[in-house]
Amino acid sequence: MSFAPVVLAIFALAQQPAEPPAPDMAVLEAGLGDCSADFTVKDAGGAPVYGASISVSVRYGFMNLRRADLEVGTNAAGRARIEGLPAKAKPLTYTIRKDPKGAIVQQDVNTLCRGVYDVSLKDDLKIEKGSE
Repeated sequence: MSFAPVVLAIFALAQQPAEPPAPDMAVLEAGLGDCSADFTVKDAGGAPVYGASISVSVRYGFMNLRRADLEVGTNAAGRARIEGLPAKAKPLTYTIRKDPKGAIVQQDVNTLCRGVYDVSLKDDLKIEKGSE
């Protein structure tokens, strides 16, 4: 009788992470390029906002004649991602809303391909800049 399979099974179990993985992020794949935008949306008290709507109209292509209207909602952790944004496009303006509150975020994919945004919803829409 061989103990090798038992030892390998115990070793594999010991290598598993102790804490559960983070909740999956809501992801929208636009299929227009390699850029992306990651959002973490919170309320005024700093709590994550579930179901906040993030919408953007993307103008791209020759003379910016092509247009894609995109919308994604945040998950229970207040997180969402839009992937596949074009690397050459007019600056993007994201509108984030939940109930009467909202925020506006701008991303120039020509200079910031992978934007990361921590957004606080407020009564008045305020333009926020992202970081890489």
